[in-house]
Amino acid sequence: MTDPAVFVPHFHWDREWYEPFQVFRHRLVTALDTVLETAETNPDFRFTVDGQMAAVEDYLEMRPENRDRVAALVREGRLAVGPWLILLDEFLCTGETIVRNLQMGWAAAERLGGAMAIGYLPDMFGHIAQMPQILARAGIEHAALWRGVPGSVDGHAFRWRAPDGSEVRTEFLFDGYDNGLDVLLVPDRIRSALAEYAEMTAGRWGGDPVLAMSGTDHNAPDPRLADWLRQASSEERPITIATLDEYIRKHVRDEATAVVTGELRSHVRGNILPGVLSVRLGLKQRMAAAERTVDHAERMNALWSGRDDSAFLALAWHKIIESTAHDSVVGSGTDETCDQVAARLAEAAQTARAVRDAALAEPAARVPSDGYLVANPLPAPRTALVEVDVVAAPEGGTLTATTADGSTHPVQLVSEAPTVLGDERLDASQLERVLRRIHRRELFGLLIDRYELTPNSLVFHLAEVPAGGPFDLMTLRGEVAAAAAAHPGEWRVRTLAQARATALVALPVPASGLTAFRVGAGDRSAAPEPRLAPATATADTLSNGLVEVTVAADGSLDVTGTDGTVLWGVGRLVDGGDRGDSYNYAPPAQDVLVSEPTRVGVELLETGPLRARLRVTRVYDWPEALLAGDRDRRAGRTVPTPVEMLVEVRAGEPFVRVSTAFLNRSADHRLRFHVPLPQPVTTSASAGQFAVTERGLTAEGGWGEYPIPTFPASSFVSAGPATVLLDHSAEYELVDGGGELAVTLLRAIGSISVNIHPLRDEPAASEIPAPGAQDLGIRIENRFAVLPSAAGWQDADAVALAEEFRSDVLVTRGTAPGGGQLPPDATGVRVDGRDVLVSSVRRVDDAGRGPGTEVRLAAMSGTATPVRVTGAFTEATTVDLLGRPIAPEPVRDGLELVLGPWEIRTLVLR
Repeated sequence: MTDPAVFVPHFHWDREWYEPFQVFRHRLVTALDTVLETAETNPDFRFTVDGQMAAVEDYLEMRPENRDRVAALVREGRLAVGPWLILLDEFLCTGETIVRNLQMGWAAAERLGGAMAIGYLPDMFGHIAQMPQILARAGIEHAALWRGVPGSVDGHAFRWRAPDGSEVRTEFLFDGYDNGLDVLLVPDRIRSALAEYAEMTAGRWGGDPVLAMSGTDHNAPDPRLADWLRQASSEERPITIATLDEYIRKHVRDEATAVVTGELRSHVRGNILPGVLSVRLGLKQRMAAAERTVDHAERMNALWSGRDDSAFLALAWHKIIESTAHDSVVGSGTDETCDQVAARLAEAAQTARAVRDAALAEPAARVPSDGYLVANPLPAPRTALVEVDVVAAPEGGTLTATTADGSTHPVQLVSEAPTVLGDERLDASQLERVLRRIHRRELFGLLIDRYELTPNSLVFHLAEVPAGGPFDLMTLRGEVAAAAAAHPGEWRVRTLAQARATALVALPVPASGLTAFRVGAGDRSAAPEPRLAPATATADTLSNGLVEVTVAADGSLDVTGTDGTVLWGVGRLVDGGDRGDSYNYAPPAQDVLVSEPTRVGVELLETGPLRARLRVTRVYDWPEALLAGDRDRRAGRTVPTPVEMLVEVRAGEPFVRVSTAFLNRSADHRLRFHVPLPQPVTTSASAGQFAVTERGLTAEGGWGEYPIPTFPASSFVSAGPATVLLDHSAEYELVDGGGELAVTLLRAIGSISVNIHPLRDEPAASEIPAPGAQDLGIRIENRFAVLPSAAGWQDADAVALAEEFRSDVLVTRGTAPGGGQLPPDATGVRVDGRDVLVSSVRRVDDAGRGPGTEVRLAAMSGTATPVRVTGAFTEATTVDLLGRPIAPEPVRDGLELVLGPWEIRTLVLR
C-alpha cells in the first residue's frame, strides 16, 4: 500500500478585501449554509473554518437560529473552529493585540464547544519571532502555516522555536493552503491526479500521509466532495476526510527534526508581500493610536476607578482585532474597505477614550478646579512635560507650579490667549439676541465670572473657573431689558476672557501613578530652579545637555548624543517613483530620485528652558506622477512641495523629537527619511511583538518575488549608533551597503495589485483601482525620535525610552471646588527591571478567586532579567496567556522574580 492521503475541506475567508465587509459577509452566509447542510447530510464530511472565529460570529449574527447546529458539529469534532478571533497581520499590531486576539477567539470557540488547538496561520505575510512562545504559553503545541518558511526546511513539518526557546511543531503548507484543489479539478481523475501529486511531492512527506488542503478563498467546498473522494479512495491509496486538527493529531507520525528559530520572512516558498508595511500610512497610525488608547484605558480603569468597564474595553479590543485582519490594516483593499477599517479603528479609540476619561474623572473629583491631575500610564516613575492652559501671570510676573507636598516646579510660557473675544455695537432692541448665546452660565466655551451693566454698555468677564458668586441668567435678562428700555440707541457689548496662557510644566509622576498640581503667579526672585539641564535654542541649534542638534545648510540635522556620537545629515529626504501596488514596491525603470530641496528655511519657535523647538521648512520639486502611457518613467512636470520638520529637544531626554508634515500633491511615489551612519553596518535590529529582531542586509528569495530587504519595526529600529523611536509600525531598510538607515514616510500607489510587476511574478490580486491609496490632498504627518549612542540600542535603554516617547502622561482638569487643597501623590503598580516591557495592566475577575490586576511582562533581551513588582497587593499568581493559573509567587514587600531571556510572563495580583 502506498502512503494514504488526508483531505481537509476548508475555506480561507478574507473578511474584507476587494469588497467591503458586508458584501463578503453575504457570501459567507451562503457558504456556511452550504457547509452545515453538507455536514448534516454526510457524516463523513469534516470542515475547518479557517482558524478564525470572526467568520462564525459574522455568520451567526445573520443566522442566530443556526447556533445550535454549529455547536453540535463543533462538539462532534466535525467542524473545527478557532483558536483566533481573526487571521491577523502579525507585524502591524502589538504583541498584546495578538494575545487578545487569541484569548477572544479561544473564548468564543469554547462557548460553541471547543477551540481547535492549532495555531493556524495560513495566509499571513510572514510571521513574528515570538509566535511559538505565544502559542505555547496558551497551551497550543502545533501550528500550521505557509508563507515565510526558509529554504532550509525540506519536509512538511519543522520545529519552530521562539527566542526564549519555546517550540511548536509546525505543519508547513509548502504548496499553499489550497494544494488539494488541483487534484480535484476533474472529479473523475482524482485518483490519478492524487497519485501524480504524491509522486511529485514524495520527498516532503516521509512516511506521513499526503495533506490535501481542499479549499480556497471565499467558497464552500462542493457538496459532492465526500462522494468524489469515496470513489477515488482505494486499498492502494486510501483517502480520509479530516479537520486540520485531526490530520495533525491522528495521522501524522513525524515529530519533525528541522528547527527554525525566530521570525519567518523568507520569500522562498511564497510571496510575503512586504509593501503592505508602508501603504496607506493612515491605517497604521490609527491602529497604533487605538491600541495605545485602549491600553491606557485599561490601566486607568484597573488602578483608579471603582467602576468595571470591561464590557466597553472588550468592545474596543474586538474592533481593533477585527481591523488587524491581514487584508484590513495592511491597506490592500479597495478604498471603501479601507475607509471602513479606519472608521472601525476610530470607534475603538473613541470607546476606549470614554473609559479612560471616566476612570480619570474619579480621582479628578478630588482635585480643585484650579488644578490639574496627571496620570502616568507607565509602571515606572518619570519626569513628564505637561502642557496646560492656565491663568496668565501679571505683567512682569512669573508662573510657578506647585504640588501637594509644597514643592515647586519650573514653568515655561508657550503662548498667551487673546482676552477680547468680542467687541460689538448694536441697537438696544437687539440686546436680547446677545443673551441667546448664553447657555446657563456658559458663553463662548467659558463661564461668566461677572458682568458690568451701565448705560449703553454691557461687559461680560469670562473665566474657566468663576471666582465670582452665583450667576442667574433670568436676573440678567430682566436687568438688560430694563436698561435697554431706559437707554435706547446704540449699545456697546464687550466679551472679555480672563488673561490665560499655555504653559509647560515639568513634573515628577509616580509609577502608574497620579500627581496633582496647580499653576499660579510666583515671585520672580524665588522662581524654582530647573532640576534638569535646561533645553536651549538659537537660530539653528538645539541642546539640553544630553543631545545637541544643528541644522545644516540643506535642512538636515547633525545630532550629537550624550556619549559624543555624531550622526550627520539626519533627516535627508529621498523621494522616488513607485510603479508597484499595495503589496509590493517597484521602482520605475527610469526612476528620478529627488533628495535636494530647492529652498530651506529655519524658524525659531521656542527657546526653553523645558522645551526648545525649531521648524525647518524644505521645498522639494517632486514629479507629479508616473507618465500615463509609460509607468516606467516619472512625469517631467513637478509639484513644489514644502515639507515642514518640527525639531524638538526636551529637558532630560537623550533624544531629539522629529515630526514631518506636508500636503501630498504627487502620485506614484515613495518618500523616505534617511539617517546616515558614521560607517556602514551589516545588521539592524527592530523592536516589536515582544522581541527585538536582528536582520541583515538581504532577504532570502526564491519564489516569484524579488526579496527586497525592507523590514517591519514597531517601537524602534536601530542600526549601529542610530536608534529611531517610532510612533507607529513602520517600514525600514538599510541602504547604500549599510551606510544609511531609511524609514518610509509615505508610499503612494493607485492599485490593489498590478498584473505586470517588475518585482513579483504573479498578480497578488485583481488589478482593481485604489485611488485613495495615493493619499492625494492629504496632509502626511510622521512622528519619531532619533537617539544617538555608540553603545547601541540596549545600553541606550531604548526599550524604556521608546515607551516614554509613545506614551504621554494623561492630563485632566480637577472638578472639586477651586482653591482647595491638592490631594497627595498616589502610586499604582511599579515594575523595576531593565529592558522589561509591560504590555498590559488590566482588571480581571476570577469567579473562584475574585477580582485582581493582571500584569503582562516581556523580557526584551537575551539575558536573564531580575524584576521587582510592587504595589497594593499581597498575593501573586503566574498564569498562562489564557488566564489559567500556573503557580503562586511569593510576595514579601513586593514580588521579586527573574525573567528568562525573551520570556513573556503574565501575573495576576490580588
